[in-house]
Amino acid sequence: MIIKGKNVAYKLQGKVYHCAMDITMDYIGGKWKSVVLWYLKNGTHRFAELKKLIPDITEKMLSIQLRALEEDGLIVRKVYGKKPPMRVEYSLTEFGATLIPALNAIAKWGRGLGESGGELIDVAD
Repeated sequence: MIIKGKNVAYKLQGKVYHCAMDITMDYIGGKWKSVVLWYLKNGTHRFAELKKLIPDITEKMLSIQLRALEEDGLIVRKVYGKKPPMRVEYSLTEFGATLIPALNAIAKWGRGLGESGGELIDVAD
């Protein structure tokens, strides 16, 4: 990226990013990360609840995405109990909550597109 006439990049946690969007998409890019964050913005959820809210994601992919979001510090995983059946809950960290305005803006854009060029349909539970 060019800032004040100089070609520069951000170095963050050992990675080099050539623009601010590159940083953002590293954290929330892909098909599922932003969707998981969208549902966690309203509060804590258990794995099964997230799976029900996002029916097209596989359990394996949900596990992968949750692990990646946790590693990036966007969500926290809390385990209750020591033996199965344990209860595991996921919620946004304070750092993850800083993404809520951006998620809201992205969702607003998507709603506008859906309303202008699509239609609402009923889906089976």
